[in-house]
Amino acid sequence: MSTPEQQGSEPRARGLGRSQPLRIVVAVALLGLWAAELVVPHTTAQRALGLVLLAVLASVTVSDLEERRIPNRVTLPAGILALLIGLALHPAGVPSQILSGLVTGVFLTVFALLTRGGLGMGDAKLGLVMGLYLGGYVLLAMVVGLIASAIFSLGVLARRGLRAGARTAIPLGPFLALGGAFAVVVGQALSGRVPGT
Repeated sequence: MSTPEQQGSEPRARGLGRSQPLRIVVAVALLGLWAAELVVPHTTAQRALGLVLLAVLASVTVSDLEERRIPNRVTLPAGILALLIGLALHPAGVPSQILSGLVTGVFLTVFALLTRGGLGMGDAKLGLVMGLYLGGYVLLAMVVGLIASAIFSLGVLARRGLRAGARTAIPLGPFLALGGAFAVVVGQALSGRVPGT
């Protein structure tokens, strides 16, 4: 039997276990986000990248909440698919995809090393994948995701107390997913330009 590390995941704490209500909520949210993405003015490449990324983020949210891990079986194919979509629909944007992915992945990897387990390598790989899909919009995704995570963490500290709250493991994946979804649906409106152009 393989260990979580052999499966390309980052164990942090006991998850929820398989949760049908969670999966239903995430599926409904995904359908709503897909519908919202379809009405946002995007290029063909960004439309395809956005729809696929939203599905990836939904999968990551479920796995991180249920199992406290972000498996390579999700992030690796997702990263390859992002590059294939870019090459097929917007080759000129591929260098920006790669640069955004690498910068985000390195940033989160350094963060993971500095916090010594406060952030998993699965989160860093998710950041890399988000950069491949979002290009420059990954900065917006990171800001929204990390702020949301910080606010939630402060709420946990306030509710459970400093000592118990500091020991509470909080999965980052769902917050990064929230930021990614926000960037897909709202990023273009905030910037005033179509992503990928």
